[in-house]
Order: sequence, then C-alpha cells, then structure tokens
Amino acid sequence: MLRNLGRRITAVGLGHYQNAHHHNNLAVVGVRLYHERVVDHYNNPRNVGSFDKNDPTVGTGLVGAPACGDVMKLQIKVDESGKIVDACFKTFGCGSAIASSSVATEWVKGRQMEEVVTIKNTEIAKHLSLPPVKLHCSMLAEDAIKAAVKDYEAKKAKIKGNVEVTPVEKAAEA
Repeated sequence: MLRNLGRRITAVGLGHYQNAHHHNNLAVVGVRLYHERVVDHYNNPRNVGSFDKNDPTVGTGLVGAPACGDVMKLQIKVDESGKIVDACFKTFGCGSAIASSSVATEWVKGRQMEEVVTIKNTEIAKHLSLPPVKLHCSMLAEDAIKAAVKDYEAKKAKIKGNVEVTPVEKAAEA
C-alpha cells in the first residue's frame, strides 16, 4: 500500500491522500520547503550572465563544491576607484546555490572591494534562511566573491607591474 501511496499523491508536499481502507488522512512527509527569498531568487535570479574575462576591469571567481556538484562563477566589474559597478553570475546547482549567487551579486554592486570581502556566508545564509544542509551554497558565494576580487587585483597588479597588499589579504590579516 505504501508503495502505491507515492504514485497517487500529485500535490508536491502540500496534498493529503485519503486511504480508502482506513479513511485516515496521511500527510506527505519528508518534504523540504524553501524560504520565499530562495524561491524568489531561484524563479527570478538577478544579474545572470557573464562578462569578458579578459577585460582588465573584470574579476572572475570560479568555485565548486565536489560533494554536491555545485559550480558557481561570479564576476565583478570594477571602476578606477575600486567600486564594483556591476556583477553577474552563472551557477550550476540547486535552488539554494542559485539564490546565494543572485543575492551575492546584489550585495556587491555599488560597494568598494574592501567592503565586499567582509561579506560572510552566514549573512547570506541568514538572509535566505538556508537550512544547515544548504550552508555550503552560501559558502560558495562567499568564496566566489573573494576569488573575483583576487582575480581583479591580480590583473590590476600585472598591468601596473607592482604587487601591493590586496583587500583580501588585508581582511585575512585582520
């Protein structure tokens, strides 16, 4: 009977099935519902796309989680003053990974690089109300931001021909 129960329930996570033999209502169990912010960013992701990685004003962060197969590419476009004027992402992964990427691009736009490297995965996770099993998605977003800043600064240093302490290195020392 339980084998057939799964086939008869059509409403994912919200329906009830009345057992014809016992007239009991059996609730669907084991369904995980996402917070409305995750659903919003998954259904309407902000800043999806990519920039030319060879553009000297663009920093690219590419990170992945081998355990689940999520891959996140986050790019920033930076002006002369170090302000992030645009950001975009492409993510292959679950809804929480896509939502974390989308939130990250919104949070970095308009801010200085010194500020964005202080964004913590816990802030993203709290904003999206991610369950513990999905915290790695917010960690990917934090890592992608830092990798994008590091990539931009490496390009900048190469162009200028000098090596200076980057905001990521400053934040790591603090």
